[in-house]
Amino acid sequence: MHRLTTLFNTGIFCFVLLATLVYSAALLAADAQVVRFLDKVEAGDLVPGAETFGPLSENVPVVPALKGGDTVGWVFLTSDFVSTTGYSGKPIHTLVGVDADAVITGVRLVKHSEPIVLIGIPDSKIKGVTEGYAGLDLKAEAASGGSAHDLDIISGATVTIMVIDDSIVRSGLKVARALGLGGLAPDVADKGPKKIVDPDKRTVSDWTTLTGEGSVRRLSLDVAQINDAFVQQGDQRAVSRPERGPETDTFIDLYVALADVPSIGLSLLGEAEYANLMQRLDEGDHAILVMGRGRYSFKGSGYVRGGIFDRIQLIQDDISARFHDRQHNRVGEIAAEGAPAFSEMDLFIVPADSGFDPARDFRLQLLVQRAVGPIDKVFLTFDLGYQLPDAYLKSEASAVAENQAVQTADAKADEAAAVQALWKRIWQDRKADIIVLGAAIAVLTLVFFFQMQVTSNERFTFWFRITFLTFTLVWLGWMENAQLSVVNVLAFFSSLTTEFSWDAFLMDPLVFLLWFSVAAALLFWGRGAYCGWLCPFGALQELTNRLAKLCRIPQIEVPWGLHERLWPVKYIIFLGLFGLSLYSLDVAEHYAEVEPFKTAIILKFQRAWPFVLFAVALLAAGLFIERFYCRYLCPLGAALAIPARLRMFDWLKRYRECGNPCNRCAKECMVQAIHPEGNINPNECLNCLHCQVLYQHDQKCPVCIKKLAKRRKFEVQTGIRKPEPDAKSAKPVPAE
Repeated sequence: MHRLTTLFNTGIFCFVLLATLVYSAALLAADAQVVRFLDKVEAGDLVPGAETFGPLSENVPVVPALKGGDTVGWVFLTSDFVSTTGYSGKPIHTLVGVDADAVITGVRLVKHSEPIVLIGIPDSKIKGVTEGYAGLDLKAEAASGGSAHDLDIISGATVTIMVIDDSIVRSGLKVARALGLGGLAPDVADKGPKKIVDPDKRTVSDWTTLTGEGSVRRLSLDVAQINDAFVQQGDQRAVSRPERGPETDTFIDLYVALADVPSIGLSLLGEAEYANLMQRLDEGDHAILVMGRGRYSFKGSGYVRGGIFDRIQLIQDDISARFHDRQHNRVGEIAAEGAPAFSEMDLFIVPADSGFDPARDFRLQLLVQRAVGPIDKVFLTFDLGYQLPDAYLKSEASAVAENQAVQTADAKADEAAAVQALWKRIWQDRKADIIVLGAAIAVLTLVFFFQMQVTSNERFTFWFRITFLTFTLVWLGWMENAQLSVVNVLAFFSSLTTEFSWDAFLMDPLVFLLWFSVAAALLFWGRGAYCGWLCPFGALQELTNRLAKLCRIPQIEVPWGLHERLWPVKYIIFLGLFGLSLYSLDVAEHYAEVEPFKTAIILKFQRAWPFVLFAVALLAAGLFIERFYCRYLCPLGAALAIPARLRMFDWLKRYRECGNPCNRCAKECMVQAIHPEGNINPNECLNCLHCQVLYQHDQKCPVCIKKLAKRRKFEVQTGIRKPEPDAKSAKPVPAE
């Protein structure tokens, strides 16, 4: 039987390899075009009053929305302009309507390949979120760097909604600029020679010269201006808590300069400090010097806890950049002659992948906060604009063809930077969740490495497992929705055959960390590390079965012959889904509903009754046959078991007597992963560690019982232990 199992797994590997090669050779590229999806919506749904769509524009991939032959708006597809991807690694296709005033008039989600989140969430919720973008003013978004609106999040679909939001806003700004809507000017950066910083200009100037020519820009606010600003905002909680002190007192006196420009950096930092800065910068990086004084700090203290400076951000057109502690360096003093004294002087590095251009104007946005309660705060923003003087710039002479190539590369770099910025923002926002999951994985890793010490106490092992499974189900599953799926595997294979990018897989930090830990665990312990400990639905099955045993519900032991023949069912299901994914990932995702994970974990049974009935039926079967779904039906378990054959270690200890004559471990294994002859099937083992408890149990394991008896006999013979009285020969003790 062991040889049959090996041959079976080898056949699976060959099938997967052959199918992947065939699919790669037959793959056809499909260009997303707005006209492909126009038949899915009415023109009036995207642009109120419109009766029909016009022909596709020649210069920009948009179509006019017509009423009586007149253009009343334009319609575009987000994926024609941006390539932000979700879980599936594919763009989310959304049709958007916009009017001549650069205001979004309608939004419809027309196609997606999201495996976990959107499938099963009621259409009314998604429709409500997308329709909420009607009325979004792109002029305000252009002025604020895309942050002038509030994000409406759906529970269980946080990352996907952020992807949709990012796609709508960035593509809308590109369309509005290309068409000149709402007075937004088209992007003319590529007209004429491009300006760059002149690296040969290295004149050292004093503070008066630097501020006079605009190399150093200033924003000064006093107490009266701050109080007036909060009054204008209208929040009475903030108005009733004005800043104390004389109105002419300086609230903040803020200065900014481009520190990597040779003349400015040498003037402000001095030769030695400027040289240190340039050594720290990678190719394409830039640096700004921010100086401040007054009662308000532009740094605050949030960066000490979270590693990010939340009071300032750099904004340039559609690009916004926040600074982390690793991009920060304090400055001891300002070298320019005549410079005033500052309480804060700090350098911040703007990374190359942000898309920042020092030759174009930008602004430093300052966030001013006022506490209005124990934890509540009200916020205002103030902008400090900056334009590098022309004296520090020069024209970049290049051929037209070369200039076009650079523009294309810049566009791709900007797109990649925007996508990267999105998943980085998601990781930053979920830092606490990442720490909790990392700690849980670390604890579980220690348990596996020191399994003999952990399993030496049966009671401790039992309650530790129950506690960990409860954490997995409640926090990891129901609260954080971090349930892996076979669709993740199918999406990964699909991305390998197209343009592979980690960005799509990094959109959900917890799912990414789980997959990373699963990949490592497969080499050490096999599939059991995830399936037995970190799978929320698996935890739900085991915990409900424990309750069933407490209620004395009879347990069914599947005959070994039938049990062994049911094992391949899950592999057949996985191969079927994998084959469908080669034809269409969308079709495979729908058939992946054989997994009850979305119903029971992601949506918490808030779904149409057929899905709920299917999930409940599987859990009901698990009341009688422990881990029924894991044993016979789970395609994800099958997908993990295949590469798990590459594991390098056998951690679970066995005696020669296991299987002959003793079968206690096999009888008590919750998933019957131990063969009658005593060997453990690694493809089916869930690493629950119960067999390791029995391995060293001196009251249940015959080998341990014999060892204990021999040790006691030796101790009696050597006088270490007194012989125990024979119950038959012992005289009764007379009563007193």
